[in-house]
Amino acid sequence: MNGRIDYRWAWRAGSVGVTLAIFALWGMVTQLGLVSRVFLPGPLATLQALWQNLFGGELAGQALETLRRMLLGWLLASLFGIGLGALVGSSASARKWLLPTLELLRPLPASALLPVGIAIFGLTPGMLLATVAFGAVWPVLLATVHGFSSVDLRLREVAQALGFSRTSFVVKFGFPNALPDILSGMRLSLTASLIVTVVGELLTAQNGLGSTIMLAARSYRSTDLYAGVIVLGVIGYANNALLGLAERKLLRWQRP
Repeated sequence: MNGRIDYRWAWRAGSVGVTLAIFALWGMVTQLGLVSRVFLPGPLATLQALWQNLFGGELAGQALETLRRMLLGWLLASLFGIGLGALVGSSASARKWLLPTLELLRPLPASALLPVGIAIFGLTPGMLLATVAFGAVWPVLLATVHGFSSVDLRLREVAQALGFSRTSFVVKFGFPNALPDILSGMRLSLTASLIVTVVGELLTAQNGLGSTIMLAARSYRSTDLYAGVIVLGVIGYANNALLGLAERKLLRWQRP
């Protein structure tokens, strides 16, 4: 047990060391003048701008707006993806009817649909939210389909022999079997949701970190630009860490 804990802390210390080395290299590049400070400010100036914008500027509010939009889009994508994935994965007829259409829509990048959404619905928050949900739904949907369709055939035969209805089979057999795939898909979906949210804010100039970063870049406020990028990185890291913790808690029954 102690060896396992020491090993884990060694990996964490190593990752912190790599991060510090990247910041040191960043500072060296700016000190030597290899890149103009107009385009690449020093790490200390960036962290100072980050502190000032978080507690004395609008960066915190913009980050909360991006976070709210990302989470709403992810929740919509998760609910729709799990529901439709359970239907498609547990029914051969549904797969025959729906999979061709899903395979046609799946390769479409969500950002490419933004002009279509703007033309039909205008620059509304609902349009951007729908685009985020569309871009984030596929990891959950495909993972759910795989989880439900991979239920052991013997379990299906046992459920049929015991007289389970389709709904009971989905709830008592299909969902527990698909849960690991669903949770993995939800983690990928949250990352996709953040990406599509920022891209949508960049293209539609709605409130959020995306538009904040774009305005900073256009006005050559490089410290504000990199401060926004750091906030995005922190949000992405926190999302992955929290969902990883939830996944370990929910799937404790898998570990010996």
